[in-house]
Amino acid sequence: MSIIFNQKFRFAVGFATLLMSGFAYIRLDNVSKNKQLHQQSQTTHQTTQNISFNQQEQNLPQSPSPLTLIKSAHIVSTSLQNLFDVKQRFDRQNFHPPGHNLTLASTSYKVIDELKTYKFSVNSNNVFTPVKLPTTKVNFNQADLLTVFINTRKYFQDYASQDPDILRTGILGTQGVTVDDVTKTLDFMIAVLKEDIANNRTTRLQDPNFINANFRVIKWSAYNPTNTKQEQLRITKYAVFIHPGSRKKTSTFNTPIYSLKDNLENKFYTKYTKQDVLSGIYEPGGKEFGKVEPLAYLTRNGLEEALMQGTIIVNFTDGSQGVFNVDRNNGIPYVRGLKATAQKRYWYFRKVDAIKGYGYKIDAKISIKPGVTFAGDVLNIGLGKVIVLEHNQGGRKRLQMGIIADTGGAFLPNLYQLDFLAGIFQNQKAFGQQVSKMPDYAKAYILVKK
Repeated sequence: MSIIFNQKFRFAVGFATLLMSGFAYIRLDNVSKNKQLHQQSQTTHQTTQNISFNQQEQNLPQSPSPLTLIKSAHIVSTSLQNLFDVKQRFDRQNFHPPGHNLTLASTSYKVIDELKTYKFSVNSNNVFTPVKLPTTKVNFNQADLLTVFINTRKYFQDYASQDPDILRTGILGTQGVTVDDVTKTLDFMIAVLKEDIANNRTTRLQDPNFINANFRVIKWSAYNPTNTKQEQLRITKYAVFIHPGSRKKTSTFNTPIYSLKDNLENKFYTKYTKQDVLSGIYEPGGKEFGKVEPLAYLTRNGLEEALMQGTIIVNFTDGSQGVFNVDRNNGIPYVRGLKATAQKRYWYFRKVDAIKGYGYKIDAKISIKPGVTFAGDVLNIGLGKVIVLEHNQGGRKRLQMGIIADTGGAFLPNLYQLDFLAGIFQNQKAFGQQVSKMPDYAKAYILVKK
């Protein structure tokens, strides 16, 4: 409605301008015609001249008098002022229209998937709301959160030119949050944590009053196109598992994880699904033997957990240990809802020295810590967003702080879910016992430095 109104307003202004120009043109045109008639009269008989001139003068349009022009200009000016006053009243009344669900152009956002393909549009006012953080102590491990803050901030500093995805403002851009705001938020929090830890005191970032005074607190309501009734964010959990494995294929450990070589001539690996790889194309006798390097041989269950979690710690039968993280995939998207063994996406791994999160290549990935890291939609929500979750535990309100420093195929796009890095576990049973204490849904807030 606002766009249509503006178009009408511009049309009215243009019409008034044309009207004023027309008055001026008629006046000048009459003067010109009178001058032409006067010149013709000098070559004809005086009597004929007078008759002809009088006849033509009677047939010409009458020039408006100066008083008429002034009155017309006043009418146009008054009409324009009235129209402008109406527009102002319209804008004021419709800036936050009560009882209406108008999608304003300035808050409309086009959601994309991992291939940068448009999926749907959403009004960000339906997703984000400015609020105050509840007055409950915020929980987190100070040293671990500081580490992930520093590593994420360094990623912005070192790889912004190589990884344009992190320069996307995403949906929060429609709320006035820029990438510069994100880095300033991290800089401030890093400084506060360093100072508080150095002085051996509980950090001010655990004080909700300090947070409310220094940060914009933006409530994030879930936007799930397949479940419009969902209001709170779904909080899933992931982990790093320790698995036994072998450096050589055995009857027990017969499922490989591979590493791509650095000197690749082409992306041959994008032609093959997970099922192709597991059929043995890279093993001795396979058509692509020698093109990749086997890192470890696991059970099939071990492989699926490594693919799902992104990182795996392998205790080898020879007594050694290795940490492996996903590096590059075959370019086939993850299909939400399809069981793991049927997924066609396959990840190639690389040996690393820590648990790794987001990064455009393996050597650039952010080192992360359990308990303070979320995996989320880095294209539409954004890397480095500081999150506070609110939920009830044992009948008491609990606030938990972390940062989006990881991602995954299930989060592109995803405006209704975060994945919490719960820890390092020996098996699924230990993992299940731990996450049973955590919420499946929670209120979520995003902090942005004022």
